[in-house]
Amino acid sequence: MNASLAHPLLHHWPITPRDALPLALWTAAEIEAACRGTASHDFQASGVEMDSRDVKPGDVFVALKGEAMDGHKFIPQAFEKGAIAAIVDRPVDYPHVLVEDTTKALHDLAHCARERSQAIRIGITGSVGKTGMKEAIFACLDRASRGAAHRSVRSYNNHVGVPLSLARLPARAKFGVFEMGMNHRHEIAPLSAHVRPHVALITTIAPAHIENLGSLEAIADEKSDIFKGLMPGGTAIIPADSEWAERMIGHARDCGARIVTFGRTADADVRLLDAIPAAGGGALVTADLGDRRICYTIAEPGEHWIVNSLGVMAAVRAAGGDLGAAGLALAELGGLKGRGARHAIAVAGGTALLIDESYNANPASMRATLKALAATPATRRLAVLGSMKELGDFADAFHRQLAEPIAEAGVKHAILVGEEMRALAEELGKLAGAPLGKATTFAHCRTPAEAIALLEQYGLAPGDAVLVKGSNSVGLGRLVSHFTDNAPAEAAAGG
Repeated sequence: MNASLAHPLLHHWPITPRDALPLALWTAAEIEAACRGTASHDFQASGVEMDSRDVKPGDVFVALKGEAMDGHKFIPQAFEKGAIAAIVDRPVDYPHVLVEDTTKALHDLAHCARERSQAIRIGITGSVGKTGMKEAIFACLDRASRGAAHRSVRSYNNHVGVPLSLARLPARAKFGVFEMGMNHRHEIAPLSAHVRPHVALITTIAPAHIENLGSLEAIADEKSDIFKGLMPGGTAIIPADSEWAERMIGHARDCGARIVTFGRTADADVRLLDAIPAAGGGALVTADLGDRRICYTIAEPGEHWIVNSLGVMAAVRAAGGDLGAAGLALAELGGLKGRGARHAIAVAGGTALLIDESYNANPASMRATLKALAATPATRRLAVLGSMKELGDFADAFHRQLAEPIAEAGVKHAILVGEEMRALAEELGKLAGAPLGKATTFAHCRTPAEAIALLEQYGLAPGDAVLVKGSNSVGLGRLVSHFTDNAPAEAAAGG
């Protein structure tokens, strides 16, 4: 088009410093400088990967060395998948950057990515709901920034996953959302030191990993270590309804953080005013933010997501995001694989609903998802429940305590998978003589394959709702795949 015919405003399109930043994630020279290495070739990389199976064309492959595995052995496979280069500690016959230590190089790359980006960084930890709230905050900020938000994928939340997620942070990103997890004491603080978040959110405190930490107080202390990495003037977002709220507030105050609480309690800074059930299982939420009230819809079913959404809104506001865009994003948010995705599966005469919560389980999340199951319209409610891991000496008691929420959810039949579930089977057995035949029938087995056979033997009918939940190591994802691989359609996503 003739320049003289262009709209006058196009001649004055605003140019910002962000426009001068490179489009490539990393160049050979940038990696060389960040890691103090030597590049064998010039290249531009669009991604960073540490698992050769997940390499995409254009990625730089980091050959990490662990106690049992050396990533250098998988360099040929990485290049077969399309790697553009590798970060290595020895010369190889492929384009590479040679460094002294590949793990240190990944950390250096992460820190360089953090420092070169002007992105507002949000860190998330907690016993329950980390990944779901990370995805929700990302969706809200991504919508507000028109695609300029970044987040850690899957559950990359440990000592390798967090630096990798940081190394993938584009220079042009406006927001970065990072999940941080732990199994033992003193693991959160180093992760927060990597990210240096401007906003740090704790979802909730529950007895996940209590086997290794010993008490809920110790879990609250460990999760509060996320505040140690906060940037000066950063914001700590804390669940006001938690029994340990004051303990976490104290830790945040010690770190000099600005404190924002969220929840149902009267003194919460982001406070629930009302929640009305919405079509499809979500809710219409009204919240008080102190200086304003907002109303928005959430697609995710379950009461826990009502409170979760308050934390999401608190984080979006603290990060400078658009609350209106956030409300639209929450209304469209779908469930994640293994973390609430809902599938319509074909059965004789119609379809049944399968709720996939197979990735993780602890006492709090079990109760929350059973409560969501109770609110799900269904002809029959069924549950396939796998063992909850890392509960130590508390395991039997916590498994037995699931009998009550199972009954309250109106579960007609339960399939219990794993040795730890034996305690729950014994508890349900005591209730077998309940009047009017209202007790939950159940079967106990050891493996997902046995659970598949038991569920097929029991038989699914049109209108059934089946909750599948357990710790990831139980492997109930196999059962989900078995029943959904030929699913005719996706139901509304949830929890």
